[in-house]
Amino acid sequence: MITLYFNGKALTYPEDADYRQVARDLAENSGHDIVLINENGELRELFRRPRDGADIVPVTTADTDGHRTYQRSMNLLLYRAIDDISGGTKQAVLHFSHGNGYYYTICGETETDTGWLKRVEMRMRELVREGVPVAKRTVPTADARSLFRKRGMKDKDALFRYRRTSSVNLYSIGDYEDYYYGFMVPDTSYLKYFRLVPYAEGFVLVTPRRSAPEEVGPFRPSEKLFRVQAESEKWGEAMQIDTVGRLNDQITQNDIDHTMLVEEAMQESRISDIAETIAKRPDVKFVMIAGPSSSGKTTFSRRLSIQLTAHGRKPHPISLDNYYKERSEVPKDADGNYDFECLEALDLELFQKQMTALLNGEQVELPRYDFTKGGKDYRGDLLRLSSGDILVFEGIHGLNEKLSHFIPKEQKFRIYISALTQLNIDAHNRIPTTDARLIRRIVRDYRTRATSARETIEMWDSVRRGEENYIFPNQESADVIFNSAMTYELSVLKVYAEPLLFQIREREPGYLEAKRLLKFLDYFVGIPSENIPVNSVIREFIGGSCFDV
Repeated sequence: MITLYFNGKALTYPEDADYRQVARDLAENSGHDIVLINENGELRELFRRPRDGADIVPVTTADTDGHRTYQRSMNLLLYRAIDDISGGTKQAVLHFSHGNGYYYTICGETETDTGWLKRVEMRMRELVREGVPVAKRTVPTADARSLFRKRGMKDKDALFRYRRTSSVNLYSIGDYEDYYYGFMVPDTSYLKYFRLVPYAEGFVLVTPRRSAPEEVGPFRPSEKLFRVQAESEKWGEAMQIDTVGRLNDQITQNDIDHTMLVEEAMQESRISDIAETIAKRPDVKFVMIAGPSSSGKTTFSRRLSIQLTAHGRKPHPISLDNYYKERSEVPKDADGNYDFECLEALDLELFQKQMTALLNGEQVELPRYDFTKGGKDYRGDLLRLSSGDILVFEGIHGLNEKLSHFIPKEQKFRIYISALTQLNIDAHNRIPTTDARLIRRIVRDYRTRATSARETIEMWDSVRRGEENYIFPNQESADVIFNSAMTYELSVLKVYAEPLLFQIREREPGYLEAKRLLKFLDYFVGIPSENIPVNSVIREFIGGSCFDV
């Protein structure tokens, strides 16, 4: 017999038991499906056998790691069903997350047949009812490359060419086998909640949100965001850097400097186009820039201001962070921490008073927020709007109508910015935009605020909740959506992020997330930052920017 400890209570099991049995015993008090077990601070899949004397914590689909496991396993189930229905003749490509799902297309097809898609969904549900085991095997990396070459999966072959470890984990449902980055559920019966919806040239696999893991809500597309994501991805395909393997090829073949300059030039051209659009609207007095954490709002606002000047306007870039309330007045969240993500953390009364005064031709003294002391300072920053002047505001609430409802609509131009990653690990494994932004923030916060990677990781859930509540709902109201992601950036950030992530020790908060991010960064060949332009958005995070960021 072996003994496990859960909340200080001893649980005994036969030596040949696995964690599926433990999960069944703990299910009644878990609230949601248990898909992993945290054993002594290490994540373990349910088909694994427990270690005697271990402290255990169930991981459910409402937890971050459990939610990722569910989504990843759904992807494998989808590919198995497509293989069954098409007899191996159709190949699907996972592009990016969209709304509450994931967008796919079928290779070589410009539209997905709805009847065929229904058959795929029916097959997925059959596999769920059958409870087919999800098997895992470890093979030498060289054998994995050979296997995927035979299957025509060049993206996976290229990925594993740069694999440092000597082995690769492969997962299978029946005779369909694939590589996936991360853990899986033990069998298909866990994958009950999903829907396939035709969309654009392909379809969306709609899955539950982490906040309601047993509910499949209606698919709510974001048309403007989708267009930007699709355009960015097509550019990556045209440049032949749509997967990590292809990016690594460019780096090792010394082509990355050219790619870097082309990407930076394309971003600058896009910013110039936005500035030209604004300049042609003389009534616009306020440019409102919003986006989630680490999307590059500050650098973008400075670059846009330069382009506005070149197009005959006189911009005044202002951070909405300067309008935070005194720290003692900031609302607190459910955990008792200051909630700097909510709109009520801003001094809305002062903002409205000063903006109204500016619109009336009056002079105001703009505040500067001192984050060290948690309060506003006034340093003689006087402003009065003249003809051609324009205020360029950036902050997470820039698109929230409650912030600027008193400003006439024709005087506002709204811009949503985010780092919409156009690069995937391979055709079946996506790079979450949130991972890229988290790595950006880890690097920046350590450099500018002496905040450790552990502290940044610990606050990330709170940041993400704020984005879900206050930022994402407003993104479709933007006049323009700007993508700040660079295909090469994770290869640069890797060099800065890895030492910070290695500082987090086992059993410390954030260790599991740090371990996951380190494994993720291991896919990338690192590159130096010397050739990155000083006005690049990446400089906002790694340092060396020509702007005060």
